[in-house]
Amino acid sequence: MFDPDIAPSGTLLGLLQRGRGDGTLHALAAPRAEALGALNDSVLRDPRRDWQVENRSLYYARLYMQLDGGLEEIERHLFHPDDRTDTGEERTGLALAVLGHLAAYGKDAARLLLRSYAAVGSNWRWALDELALRDDDAGLMSLAPAVLARFPENEQGRADLAAAVRDAFEPRPWRLWAEDPRYGPRLAAAGEQGSFDRWQRQLRPRGPRPGWSVADVLRWAEEGLELEPAEHRYLAAARCLAAVVGPDDRPELLRAARSGPDAARAAVLHHLAERGDPDVLDLIEAAVTCPFSSEPLVTAGLSAFERMRSAAAVERARSWAPRTDRLGASAAAVLARRGAQHDADLVLAALRRTVREEGPDAAGLWELVDGTGRLGVACAAPVLRHIYRETSSSQLRGRAAAALAVTDPGFAAGFAVECLWDCEETTRELAARHAATGDDRVVEQLRRLAADPAEEAEVQTAVRSRFGPDASAV
Repeated sequence: MFDPDIAPSGTLLGLLQRGRGDGTLHALAAPRAEALGALNDSVLRDPRRDWQVENRSLYYARLYMQLDGGLEEIERHLFHPDDRTDTGEERTGLALAVLGHLAAYGKDAARLLLRSYAAVGSNWRWALDELALRDDDAGLMSLAPAVLARFPENEQGRADLAAAVRDAFEPRPWRLWAEDPRYGPRLAAAGEQGSFDRWQRQLRPRGPRPGWSVADVLRWAEEGLELEPAEHRYLAAARCLAAVVGPDDRPELLRAARSGPDAARAAVLHHLAERGDPDVLDLIEAAVTCPFSSEPLVTAGLSAFERMRSAAAVERARSWAPRTDRLGASAAAVLARRGAQHDADLVLAALRRTVREEGPDAAGLWELVDGTGRLGVACAAPVLRHIYRETSSSQLRGRAAAALAVTDPGFAAGFAVECLWDCEETTRELAARHAATGDDRVVEQLRRLAADPAEEAEVQTAVRSRFGPDASAV
């Protein structure tokens, strides 16, 4: 995850970077050159806060089709000399995913560009996966010599090839090539090596063994921090404690939770929280509020508290929620998930405070936004609209839209309309269920979504639910 450079939400570029439905609507109304410039900028400089989770590729591909945009800028980006030095997937992944959707829409130039990049590009695995879903057998077979040439006929090359075959997201090309007598023996050996590697890893477990004591498990958790890179094992250790702790071990656990090393302390806090130990809430408060506690320990303590489901944890959250520190924020998140209707004021206060102090992209907003919708906090609508407009996270925007659907009477005729063009399928599904059909654009877009083979089944089901059993009427 990284912090991209996001343009203001009121600009065309800012709307497209956020993946908002209004981005598509404004782009189609803008001069074509301006719209294509903003679109290319968004695709070539991935604007997502978390590129592994947020969706943009179908959203941008649809706009390329609507604008009849060329692929010259994407081609220059993929084959730029930087591709040899900056080999991270985040540099080219979005562009390749957009090309994959364009190929699915029948754009031959996109498929040919994917083939060329798969043959010589650094992120060739991603391009090959896109082609595995969209290309024909002949096209995939033409790539075999270039792809297999990446793996020299030596020990390291054979190991790398085995890993590539084993870890392939889409196995179709590898299976197709394995049927060819020119490549079959080599790929069969690579497949056998991958299976052998998995078997060897299973024979060399590094975790706790039967017969370990509480002290052994806690020591193992602490040893993980000495590795390079460090391994945070406290969650795994907490699960192991469930198997080894006996009735006489509670005093040892309490001592570790109060004054043990950080990893051991974190493991015990999670273990005690899972079992609703009567002392665990006080222990969590002591660990989180102590000025000398390390960041991993504070994070672990808050996580342990937020996982608790007991009535005692909810009651304690009510007393902690007015705090303005991290413990207060964690308590407000617990109330947002499991609080009662009379906790709405505490959740709303935390939501407003978080937006005011940390902005519309604060990590703590997700639970609070959901909570305002769950509790039906009608007076939260103004701040939810602000989050919807300004956040750069398309997933948080979708959560804000879901909360507005419950709290804002004007949602159906307002934001729900633009949500039909949103980049996130869950947001489009929400809009398909709520958008007022008095606007001609709504009916037209519902028809497009119902007919688009690239659209998610859940969205199309929501569309059809608006028009009754006669889906063809959409």
